[in-house]
Amino acid sequence: MKTKEKLGFGVIGCGRIAPKHTESIAAIPDAELVAVCDIIPEKAQDFASKYNAQPYLDYQELLKREDIDIVTIATPSGCHAEIGIAAAKAGKHVMVEKPMSMTLQEADLLIKTCREWGVKLGVIHQNRFNQSVKLLRAALEAGRFGKLTHGQASVRWNRNQEYYTQAPWRGTKLQDGGVLMNQSIHNIDLLQWMLGPVDSVYGYTATALRKIEMEDVAGAVLRFKNGAIGLIEAATTIYPKNIEETLNIFGETGSVIIGGIAVNRVEVWEFPESEEEKNRIFGAQENDPPNIYGYGHRGIIEDMIQAVKTDRLPAVPGEEGRKALEIILAIYQCQETGLPVKLG
Repeated sequence: MKTKEKLGFGVIGCGRIAPKHTESIAAIPDAELVAVCDIIPEKAQDFASKYNAQPYLDYQELLKREDIDIVTIATPSGCHAEIGIAAAKAGKHVMVEKPMSMTLQEADLLIKTCREWGVKLGVIHQNRFNQSVKLLRAALEAGRFGKLTHGQASVRWNRNQEYYTQAPWRGTKLQDGGVLMNQSIHNIDLLQWMLGPVDSVYGYTATALRKIEMEDVAGAVLRFKNGAIGLIEAATTIYPKNIEETLNIFGETGSVIIGGIAVNRVEVWEFPESEEEKNRIFGAQENDPPNIYGYGHRGIIEDMIQAVKTDRLPAVPGEEGRKALEIILAIYQCQETGLPVKLG
């Protein structure tokens, strides 16, 4: 596909997360929102009017447009792989919200199709672009933790029954999953990104308070191939509102805790002789984001634009997005069998 100075975007799905996509695209100088699509006419028309884009009810019609270079997929999760595969076959680069699919088979087919059709595939794990997370990643890549010992990913949020009843696909096995697949997957992605490849998983899930098909609370233990231990805590049952999304990483010469409502604030930063650095970090932190989606969507979309223009991999290619999905599906398998699951 021939690249150009300003790339055309199509947004498929105009629901809860779509404004993060459309607002980010509108704010990027070398991006243009060309078309939007939703099966609900009012939603498609509202977004189209706001951004001077063309509305569609059928994504297949949107994909016929030659002025669209990249599509972002923000539909219910069970549709992600199907739409992504169709977009790849239409010659469009693909950005897909998490999870990239509901099964590993679908994920692998999406990755394979994008590769065969010569298009980029990026999975939207926008929290990798949080300033706090980038600081942590840089410290880890510099070897400042020494031997990694353990880490924890905690999501303590509230999704009341009304949230689930607003849309019949929410909380279902085929279209949404539970707290692990929908809410906690971003933090699970960060945990595995920091601690490395996972060797084995053991976990429990429960449907404690909400009347849904899948889990609203879960806990798991991971053993990483480097010997580190990972802990996952995930809940949408927290009373009465969202409290925090926290990532803890510990090693022989370093301790970092990132908290806030969307892993957006450094709360602990301890390395040898790090007092001056710590004061600088604490004094220059971003304000809390207005919601749990954080500030990272613009950064990950800008990265995709540069990946297309320079013909490189996106920051979170399909193979990376697959990793958190594999962990979650392993936890589901543990719940069914009562046995630990070896990955890979």
